[in-house]
Amino acid sequence: MRIVHFSVQGNHLHLIVEAADAASLSRGMQGLAIRMAKGLNRVMQRSGPVFRERYHAHVLRSPTEVARAVAYVLGNYFHHAARWGAVVAGNEVDPYSSATARVCSGSDPPLVVEPRTWLLRTSPQRAA
Repeated sequence: MRIVHFSVQGNHLHLIVEAADAASLSRGMQGLAIRMAKGLNRVMQRSGPVFRERYHAHVLRSPTEVARAVAYVLGNYFHHAARWGAVVAGNEVDPYSSATARVCSGSDPPLVVEPRTWLLRTSPQRAA
């Protein structure tokens, strides 16, 4: 499983991932949840479960569907900010999403991987 885009919200995550099959996705999501729970527990100096619910998967099948999903994930910050009444500049980037990878300096590590599948390599340009 490869995470291509993400957005961290207050109580959930949005992920665009590539996986060879359902089993790979399941194992990848389980490993990600375990790794995140260990890290969060360490930071919060606590132990125990962090995630209560299972993930929801939706297979993206067309370039248009992929473009819309990527736009939704990367634009989720602006949607929520508007609901909170916050004013967000049009050129502002969500600091808790993979959109920040587009504006990182050369010395910063990459935040996401380049997509391997045809749909994810070609679809985001259709959304622009």
